[in-house]
Amino acid sequence: MQPDVLVIGGGPAGIATAIAASLQGLRVTVMDLRKPPIDKPCGEGLLPKAVVALSQLGIELNSDRVFPFSRFSFLDENSLASARIQMEAFGVRRTVFHRLLTDRASDLGVTFLWATRVVRLDSGGVETSAGFIPCRWLVGADGSVSTVRRLAGLAPRRRARFRFGFRRHYEIAPWTDGVEVHWGEKCQLVITPTGSSEVCLSLFTSNPRLRLSRALDRFPAVARRVAGARPNSTESGAVTFLSKARAVTKGNIALVGDASCTVDGIAGQGLSLAFQQAIHLAEALARGDLAQYAAAHRRLARMPVLTTRLLLGMNASSRFRSKVLRLMAQRPVLFAKMISIHTGESSPEAFDAAEMLSLGWRVMWA
Repeated sequence: MQPDVLVIGGGPAGIATAIAASLQGLRVTVMDLRKPPIDKPCGEGLLPKAVVALSQLGIELNSDRVFPFSRFSFLDENSLASARIQMEAFGVRRTVFHRLLTDRASDLGVTFLWATRVVRLDSGGVETSAGFIPCRWLVGADGSVSTVRRLAGLAPRRRARFRFGFRRHYEIAPWTDGVEVHWGEKCQLVITPTGSSEVCLSLFTSNPRLRLSRALDRFPAVARRVAGARPNSTESGAVTFLSKARAVTKGNIALVGDASCTVDGIAGQGLSLAFQQAIHLAEALARGDLAQYAAAHRRLARMPVLTTRLLLGMNASSRFRSKVLRLMAQRPVLFAKMISIHTGESSPEAFDAAEMLSLGWRVMWA
């Protein structure tokens, strides 16, 4: 049966879009060159906005497959800033999470075409390695190097500055009730609890030759924690960067997830942003109005992009990073408000103009 919507990309963004479109009464097919279970090196955290969006898609998370966390901490060799998260947030293995999404999509009647490659786009559908697939709407959810985006002429105008992410799991009980972001010289080490006896270590760096084993020497406190712990996975890596497509819609084509807007992995906002986009895109598809989605996309991406730029600024300058972390440690209420906005528990309007001005002056003089 001809689908109303053909989604290119079977990762979380694509499957979430398929689920959301199915809930709108549309027939959906998802196509991907890969075969499940699909994995991706990442921090493996689901922030509150992601949890809320997943609930709207009919996916309720529980401790059988995911591990709750309730705190965010930023720290370097001199400062520690920590804040509690009031809403639900979870750590989860990407492969486990992918299964949750595919099971939900299958229950809704979504069709999957794995190991299938895009050859050419057409106004009436897509030429693939499995033949021509007609469709009314085409969704590109095929990641930060999207084939759909390139073929549609929507590639970013500016060349992105790449960083690199590496991830490995260790068999050890989490030593904290939250996510820790350890800041070093042009690199960060993120610790996410993914189970009662497992943590995920994610390294983000500008150095393509740096690996977790060497990076741990830069973070002695973490190295002591995991000393002797058995690795539960092999180390895997991927590029990460901040970049936006020149447009997220063109004709009957829409982009979602990293294909539309990639935020550097240090922000931890990728999944939250993708799931919110998926819900808005499905509503726009059901109404036949992609302009509605483009407007929603601009609004959704604004704060994650600003947050990512701040964090990348901290990565670029050790002096700036030290000042910001020292200020956050000295003013825990301020840090708690920033984390609340970052995780989606509060709106950006929680900061008024006077606070923003005061924050700027305090960073300068910290």
